[in-house]
This record gives sequence, C-alpha cells and structure tokens, in this order.
Amino acid sequence: MIFGLKISHLVAGFIAVLLGYTSSVAIIFQAIDVLGASQAQANSWMLALGLGMGASGLILSLRYRMPILTAWSTPGAALLVISLDGVPMNEAIGAFVFCGLLLTLTGLTGWFEKLSHLIPDGIGNAMLAGILFQFGLGIFASTEDNLPLVAVMGAVYLAGRRLFPRFAIPAVLLAGCLFCAVTGAFDSGAAVDLSLARPAFVMPALSLPVLIGVGLPLFIVTMASQNTPGIVTLKAAGYAPPVSACVTVTGLTTLLLAPFGGYAFNLAAITAAICAGPEADEDPDTRYRAVVVAGLLYCLVGLMGAAVISLFLIAPKALVVTVAGLALLNTIGTSLHAALAAPERREAALVTFMTTVSGIGFLGIGAPFWALLLGIGTGAVLAPRRSRAAAPDRRPA
Repeated sequence: MIFGLKISHLVAGFIAVLLGYTSSVAIIFQAIDVLGASQAQANSWMLALGLGMGASGLILSLRYRMPILTAWSTPGAALLVISLDGVPMNEAIGAFVFCGLLLTLTGLTGWFEKLSHLIPDGIGNAMLAGILFQFGLGIFASTEDNLPLVAVMGAVYLAGRRLFPRFAIPAVLLAGCLFCAVTGAFDSGAAVDLSLARPAFVMPALSLPVLIGVGLPLFIVTMASQNTPGIVTLKAAGYAPPVSACVTVTGLTTLLLAPFGGYAFNLAAITAAICAGPEADEDPDTRYRAVVVAGLLYCLVGLMGAAVISLFLIAPKALVVTVAGLALLNTIGTSLHAALAAPERREAALVTFMTTVSGIGFLGIGAPFWALLLGIGTGAVLAPRRSRAAAPDRRPA
C-alpha cells in the first residue's frame, strides 16, 4: 500500500481510463476531422479533454470522499460528428462555451438535483443494469475474435473469485496482458507518437444558429444521456452524490477548457461503476482513491496526447472488452437484483431495463433518458391499480 492506495485502486483506475478512451476516442477524432482541425488543434483537444476529466474528477472525489468520476460527453461527441459539418471552428467553440454556461447555471440553480430525487431506486438500478448489460455481453461476443484469450481470462476470473476475490480483476488483467505478450496479440507494428500536446486557443465566436443547433442540443444530450446515468450509478453503489456541485464543477470545467477543445464534461456512468464497486475496494469509504488514480492517469494521458492513446489502441479489442465486462459483472448482478426485488415495481423496472438495452434514441437523446421516462410512467400507471387491488374489502357481508 502506497499513500493509502491499494492494488485494487490502481487496477480499477487504470481500467476506467482504458475503457474511457478505447470505447469512444474514435468518435472524438471524427468530430475533430469534421471541423477540419489542424494537428496542433487535435492535440489540444485531447489535452483539454484529458486534463478536464482528470482535474474535475480529482476535485470532486477528494472534496467529497466519493468515487465521483467525470468524463467527456460521448453522446455529445456523436452529436458533434453529425452537426458540425460546415461549421467554422470558432463558432463551434462558441457553442461549447454556451453549453458550459448552461451546465454551470444548471448546477448553481439546483433544479437538476431536485429532479434527480424523483427517480425511484428500482428504476435507477434497472437503467444502470441496462447501460452495463452490453459490456457483460461483450465478454461472450469477444470469443468470436479471440476465443483462447477470453477463455484464459475467464478461467482466471473464476479461480480468482473462488480463491482471492479481492484481486480477481487484477489477476485477469495481468493474465490477459501476459497471454497477449506471449502470443504476439499486441499490435507491435503500430506507430507511437511521443510528442507532448500543447494548448491551442481558439477565440469563440457566437452564431445564433450554431448556438441553437449545436450548443443547446449538446447541453440536453449531456444532461439527459450522461449526467442522469452518472447520478444513478453513484446512488446504486450506496452514495448520495452532491448533484448540484458535480454539475457546477463540470460546467465550469467546460467553460474554462472549451476554447482549447474541451467541448463538454459530465459525470461518468460506466467507468464510474468500475471505481464505485466492491472490486475497487471492499470499504465504500475509500473507493474514491480509485478515482484519484483515474484522475491522475487522465491528466497524464492528456499531457502525453497521442502517445498514450496509441499505446491503448495497441491492445486487442478482446482484451479491453473482456476485462471491462468481468469488472462490471458484480455491479450488473447487484443492480438487477435491486431493480427486481420489489414485486410491485417489477414491471416498471423491466420496462426501464429493456428500453435501456434496446438502445433507442429520439431527438438526439439516448435510450437511458427515455428508459427513465417509460419506467416512471409505467410505475405511475400501475401503482393506483395495485393499491386498489391490495386494499381490504370492507363491504358488509
């Protein structure tokens, strides 16, 4: 143990960063390419995003002693890919600043925190299980890409859960890396860029059509598809996150870093589940240290720019997908159990879960938001009927 850090903290933080980058960094590059950014501007984007995630996560986790991990807005990046075509860089930056301003005002007013308290725990757990479900399926889908690797990692996981449960995931990661090294599965032919990223400031320009067409949807997508699942993830792990403070910090981070490419920051959900679960630490009071590790790594990744990212991309997809899925198995099971435990809310939880898994999206907003609406609506419709059915019959015989 070094400075209070355990091996499980180091591994959980590393996996969170690995998953955060490898799962969506390609979308970021697409958005950069659509804008026609220079190489220096592209490096600045990665610097701003890495430092923004690292600094905001460190501030929140150390201040509140909770595993509050932040992330860039992945649905927001997807939105940018389809909405920035033909938009000048300075006007796009203006939309990012506008989004950061809206996020900050949302946090300061506290209305989003009040709204989050209206989400029943069962509905929230069902949504979280649906979000993470695809990662569990990814374990089995990866067998088509590299069956021997997945089989070795799966066997080590089972042995670890039986013999040394606290270190099962570190053992899985080590076994996977050793297997890839021995079999030559790492992409040794890929070039590694060792240059350091430097900030490249772009003066924001305000354009009403771009603010409405890019900035406002970016804010809505970030709040609905990212911050809501992030809050649910922490609540499902047994924490009471300071919602308004979290949104305020991520909003201010966006405001400060938007001119350098930090388009939108928010609470993490999937990567946060890795740091907030028992695999990170059996003691819930010290799991925040996994986020400290992740925050420092995010800052390092940002400073190193393309160098560290290219190292991440050398790893075979099956390794990343399998270790992430195995690390989340316990959280998936716990969330499903909590969601379906109460018979009177089971249908609403199932609707929420299946809507989330379906991946549907409308108006640029992803499935988790619509799952919450449908789940809460289903619960509201069925609750009166159940209340009447459960009431005793007091009519005279």
